[in-house]
Amino acid sequence: MIRQCQPQDVSRIYFIINEAAKAYEGVIPADCYHQPYMPMEELEREMKRMTFFGWEVNGELVGVMGLESIKDVVLIRHTYVLPQWQRQGISSRLLGHLKGLVNAPRLLVGTWTAARWAIDFYEKHGFKLLPDKDELLKSYWDIPQRQIETSVVLGVGIE
Repeated sequence: MIRQCQPQDVSRIYFIINEAAKAYEGVIPADCYHQPYMPMEELEREMKRMTFFGWEVNGELVGVMGLESIKDVVLIRHTYVLPQWQRQGISSRLLGHLKGLVNAPRLLVGTWTAARWAIDFYEKHGFKLLPDKDELLKSYWDIPQRQIETSVVLGVGIE
């Protein structure tokens, strides 16, 4: 079941993100990986800027995905599913749900260049790698230069 996350979900979202992000260890540049991957203070800031949606099983969140409207686009942010729940279609169902909520000409997502599994996932759902990724990352994301250098942006038009 998909539901909009609430402020009281912050601890569970923190757990999901940091457990799932362990997949980045040894994959993304070492200077970009740390634990916790997303500190609680950063998550609390992010929750003020975007809306998280979660997939719930037996009353417990097992996956999350965020939406953030910026200027003329909507960003997919922080797609994470607990490892034991991955490869069961949860991210696909969350993405489908969020696409249905979007009222913007473009939907963008950024991810690590080395996270091939994430790129493949979004391409499977109609997203295309965009050539102007540096410009997009600087315009719509608030991330360090090092992350810009090691990331890609994928996009899809919303009809």
